[in-house]
Amino acid sequence: MLTVIIPVLNEEKTIGNVVRFCQQFQLVTEIIVVDDKSEDNTVKIAEEAGARVIISQVRGKGISMKDGIAKATNEFIIFLDGDIDPYPEGTITNLAAPLLADEADFVKGSFARNAGRVTELVAKPLLNIFYPGLSHFSQPLSGMIAGKKSYFKKIDFFNDYGVDIGILIDMYLMKARVTEVNIGYIENKSKPWQALGKMSKEVSRAIISKAQLQQPEEISEEEIHSLETINREMNKTLREKLSGFHKMAIFDMDDTILQGRFIDACATAFGFTAKLEDLRAREKDPIILTKRIGSFLKGRTMDELLHVASQIEMVSDIKEVVKELKNQGYIIGIISNSYTLITNFVRQKIGADFSYANQLEFFEGKVTGEINLPSYFFGSPESVCGHSYCKTNALQYACEKYNVPMQACIAVGDSRDDRCMVGHAGKGVSFCTKDELLETIASTNIRESSFQSLLALA
Repeated sequence: MLTVIIPVLNEEKTIGNVVRFCQQFQLVTEIIVVDDKSEDNTVKIAEEAGARVIISQVRGKGISMKDGIAKATNEFIIFLDGDIDPYPEGTITNLAAPLLADEADFVKGSFARNAGRVTELVAKPLLNIFYPGLSHFSQPLSGMIAGKKSYFKKIDFFNDYGVDIGILIDMYLMKARVTEVNIGYIENKSKPWQALGKMSKEVSRAIISKAQLQQPEEISEEEIHSLETINREMNKTLREKLSGFHKMAIFDMDDTILQGRFIDACATAFGFTAKLEDLRAREKDPIILTKRIGSFLKGRTMDELLHVASQIEMVSDIKEVVKELKNQGYIIGIISNSYTLITNFVRQKIGADFSYANQLEFFEGKVTGEINLPSYFFGSPESVCGHSYCKTNALQYACEKYNVPMQACIAVGDSRDDRCMVGHAGKGVSFCTKDELLETIASTNIRESSFQSLLALA
């Protein structure tokens, strides 16, 4: 009777309970989890909980929703978020009721929490301008929705933060019967302030682009003035909130947070130590070296790689020091030449805020041998160091994203790859290094396996 579709990305902590929650309702005959190439155990946990799992080949919520709809066998579909636990008991019943009673074709879920900042500052004002018939919705950006498959199939989904408002507008334009129901109280994760600029831009683009398709004539002078006011108020709010983010501590991962190097541990576990040492001796180009090393992991599964990472001891006081630095107002990040699968694993273990690293390519749960080098490692005309490929470029990217001056950063590393980053940070720290030049460049040298002295430096 009902299909529940749950788009997910790295939701191993909650997805099992969400699936089990859906299974309580007899009317739910199908649960589809659409995984957006998670780098944790989301897929395994969802399958063990009893869901049918689909792996989306392109990242983005809109694509995941479309993939789920294509596989659904029921006409009535409910979308839930995978990161909410617990859901109110009435969530599925309340969302489904208007469909089952043939009172609506599309149902928008609201919940007992103040509307989000982008909703109040951007979405509602824009709806008032372009779609006043939708301005009464209390939470137009809510991702908890239900509707008929026949209607969903007609929608051109946005693949970013604009997806939920785009669905609401399309349903309205198709003259679907649209209603909003309250599903109870939800502890929904708010977006961090530094993500709101991107979110507001994509929500704005979705609303305006839909309006321009319906009204291709030029926007009036009054509407332009209103748009400028909305943009100005959002930027003002963001500046006020982000002004408090003024300190950052960046850690290298291998031989810094971890008491060993991940790729070396893999070489031991999978038997390619000799090949790795030979490649390092011959290849001096860092980009080619990174690409070639990645090929040694071809065919390995996420579980195998995460098991290797879990066997590497961390510096014993890293969690304690990270917690205290965050109490002092520091944003904590990891910048590594390793892989996001592993840096995100470590980030979650120590409580860091973000991690930047290279990206292993996976297909059907196994490494293809290809490595994607993210753009934040590459130089630009604004780069401070002049290197075409460098951790300093990633550090600069993080500073711009989190509104932190580079001089307010602590950077901690152990090897020659960290020299530039440590040198450009306001406070550069070498950690148990064997690189004499790094020690010379660093303003502080830590020679024992403990991060406690960082607290005095901070």
